[in-house]
Amino acid sequence: MTQAFVGIRILDFTQVLAGPFGVMQLALLGAEVIKIEQPVTGDQTRGLMNDGEPGMSPSFMTCNVNKKSMTLNLKAPEAAEIIQRLVAGADVLVENFKAGTMERLGFGYDELKKIRPDLVYCSLTGYGQNGPRAGDAAYDGAIQAASGMMSQTGHPSTGPTRTGYMPVDMATALNAAFSISAALYRRLATGEGQRIDLAMLDTAIVAQAAQYSNYLNAGTLVGLGGNASPTRQPAGDVFETRDGYIQVTALRDNQVAGLLKAIGAADRLDDPRFATADGRLENPELVKTVVREGLITKPTAWWMQHLAAAGVPVAEVRTLPEVMEDPQLAYRGVFETLPSPLDPSRPVHVVKAGFITDRDGPRIRSGPPVLGAQTTEILRDAGYSSKDIESFREKGVI
Repeated sequence: MTQAFVGIRILDFTQVLAGPFGVMQLALLGAEVIKIEQPVTGDQTRGLMNDGEPGMSPSFMTCNVNKKSMTLNLKAPEAAEIIQRLVAGADVLVENFKAGTMERLGFGYDELKKIRPDLVYCSLTGYGQNGPRAGDAAYDGAIQAASGMMSQTGHPSTGPTRTGYMPVDMATALNAAFSISAALYRRLATGEGQRIDLAMLDTAIVAQAAQYSNYLNAGTLVGLGGNASPTRQPAGDVFETRDGYIQVTALRDNQVAGLLKAIGAADRLDDPRFATADGRLENPELVKTVVREGLITKPTAWWMQHLAAAGVPVAEVRTLPEVMEDPQLAYRGVFETLPSPLDPSRPVHVVKAGFITDRDGPRIRSGPPVLGAQTTEILRDAGYSSKDIESFREKGVI
């Protein structure tokens, strides 16, 4: 059996979330990944939101399985030759420094493709490699704001809000994995490498393609609608139950009829303010009040059973611990448990991939690497002697 990217070697200069998670998707499918990290500190995510072991934060671990770690001071004079040797044997290079940084260091695409003409070279930045904002630093929250996402998230009473997770980072990661995969597929047909200029802002716009299309073609803006359906149908919203919250998406007449019958308000169906979509749009607060008063009377589990039976689309608003108990996820294998790289007697849990296949699918071969754990191995494979490697250590190159 052969995974899709067996035989592909990737030099991974990325850190934080988007780049590392994107490269990891290829590593899960067989690619060999050499993660290049700054000596001493490494990927800055190693220390972010970390209440556990030094250098091995939960966020770092779930973005860096199946990788080898090599430390290298890119500003050291010796780094140029080391990178050149590594590039000669690599298929892909991925970096997420500020635009122009790799060029200033002497590791830009135009230089490295002289060594490896068919190199796939992917750069991830906030705004792209060129243009008036090309040099600006960016994080997920900033792009949520800059892309218009926050203008559609929140309630009128709260103002714009960001999400509690990192949608731009994670979407950019998947976009990176896709674009690199496409470039490698193209290389099979043409023998040519490719430069990929991937911007978080562009990815955030693509994630909102439907909203932008609505605005560009119909002048429609969603605005701050809280948890309401973008259709503005009042029976599509989050409602409180006796012991929690449920997301109801009753948009069509038959779905609303099922909802009203389930909550004991079937008589409302004789009222055009409830019976038709136009009537509900013209009387949203009246409809919401009746639905709220009905749903608050029973617990979430009761409504999950009875609304589903009535043909009403419904989902429980769950916490992360509750989601972890879902047997569907255990079947899908989204989460995986493996030994801690720092203490094999302790388990760590990571998120793997969002798909499964009938064969050769995503697989964890090794856990996240300790900083610099494979530096010596990688340099020896590149042709350096033990004496060379010791000299690099003494000079602080590695």
